[in-house]
Amino acid sequence: HDDGVTFNSFDESGESSRPWNLDIVPAVISQVQFQQLDQALVQRATLLEKILDDLLGPQTLLREKVIPAEILFGNPAFHRAYHNLQPANRRRLTLYAADLARSPDGNWWVTGDRVRAPSGLGFVLENRIVTSRVLPGVFRAVRPRRLAPFFIQLRETLREMAPRFRENPRTVILGRGADSPTHFEDVYLARYLGYTLAEGGDLATRDGRVMLKTLGGLLPVEVILRRVSDDDCDPVELNSASLTGVSGLVDVVRNGEVVVANSVGSRLAETPALVPFLPAACRKLLGEDLRLPSSATWWCGQPEALKYVLEKLDTLVIRSAFRVNEAPPIEAGLLTQSAREELVEKLKARPADFVARERIVRSTVPVWLGTS
Repeated sequence: HDDGVTFNSFDESGESSRPWNLDIVPAVISQVQFQQLDQALVQRATLLEKILDDLLGPQTLLREKVIPAEILFGNPAFHRAYHNLQPANRRRLTLYAADLARSPDGNWWVTGDRVRAPSGLGFVLENRIVTSRVLPGVFRAVRPRRLAPFFIQLRETLREMAPRFRENPRTVILGRGADSPTHFEDVYLARYLGYTLAEGGDLATRDGRVMLKTLGGLLPVEVILRRVSDDDCDPVELNSASLTGVSGLVDVVRNGEVVVANSVGSRLAETPALVPFLPAACRKLLGEDLRLPSSATWWCGQPEALKYVLEKLDTLVIRSAFRVNEAPPIEAGLLTQSAREELVEKLKARPADFVARERIVRSTVPVWLGTS
């Protein structure tokens, strides 16, 4: 609260922002377990990058039926402008985040992949600062791994991605403004990394380049670290109602004159309907088994999966297969009889629009609740 750290989302009191909550007692895991998670998440990020390369390129996974074609072409988040958009010599995923859950027996699952515009880096920095102040003795004793090398590597990675002027490319963070839930973090990161924080109206396309508007004139931009959703990046070729994008950005990216990180279109890797097919895709693309499993998930677009989901409905959590409207998941076992029947009718009418996920029983750790 003293540092002004906020998360701008409407809470129950109707306030437009609330302080960022941080537990005083950290959840500690061993170095060995962390290294195992680290390796497994590197594998997962590599897999998602290769899946995006294929789905937005040669589409071998679709032709060989490793992934059903409906998951791509039936996805409302897919735009044909994404196809072959990112040049082959540049990465699609610069940042990757995962939602993790640990069971009481110590096993870990991935409950969500975040590649659209992963948030949390600014909060990680602030959390580390606050923890070092609250627990200075413990902090010095355990000597946690420093965060600075990660951010140094991030800056170096973005610098190397620049199409020209790699010694000192102009990099901007494209945010959504003060109304964004992550606005504090956008400001924090811009200051920490030394980048300009811009909104869509601060950028323009001129002569095939993206330009930053300044009082001194237009300045060319080489790299954009985006904090806006994929289809909001360009109102010309993607979402025409977008007020946060840059008109003509997709065409500039297509011509290789600017790099966007994460690449426009990477949101497709977050598709919940993709989850059941990740193990097979991993064996196909990487030649190895998936090290860190997702929670058991069934895409209802397959007849056998739909039959299973209807039989076990009360034990499952139902959610959108494409995660477009961010609708909350539905726990079928908690519904009234009429609501349950309505859900069953929706599943039968449009099965490809839904996935079912097994409930996860999470482990618990001690937390501080009292004031004395």
